[in-house]
Amino acid sequence: MKLILTYVIGLIFGVGISMSGMANPAKVLNFFDFFGVWDPSLMFVMGGAVTVSFFGYRWLFKRYETPAFEPKFIVPTSREIDAKLVGGSLVFGVGWGIAGFCPGGALPALGTADSNVWVFFVALVAGIFAAKFMMKLTASRGLKKA
Repeated sequence: MKLILTYVIGLIFGVGISMSGMANPAKVLNFFDFFGVWDPSLMFVMGGAVTVSFFGYRWLFKRYETPAFEPKFIVPTSREIDAKLVGGSLVFGVGWGIAGFCPGGALPALGTADSNVWVFFVALVAGIFAAKFMMKLTASRGLKKA
């Protein structure tokens, strides 16, 4: 049952990303082009997602003490804004602005067989492994984590 629900939720996410235009790099890049062909429609997509998440989590945590298939909810507990958070946000934003894809928007777009999507996806995976390697390297040298 857990696998079926995971598939259904992923399918809903992918359809939503595709219908909203978030899997179309041209639409995303036009969103960032304030002095050119600016397309503000993605603000409504993001605003809707934030609103649904805000009220959805409040309802969920009020109604259920634990999730259906896990022993507890896993939510971030740190409210600290540190170099790791700021650096990751910058890398994410710059990558999104250059490629026109965020990881969530790229996954459904993989099915289009567009080579640009696959290049982005390979770079994304390589970046994840590079970041994990760097974090292990700094930890093994006794350096403070950023």
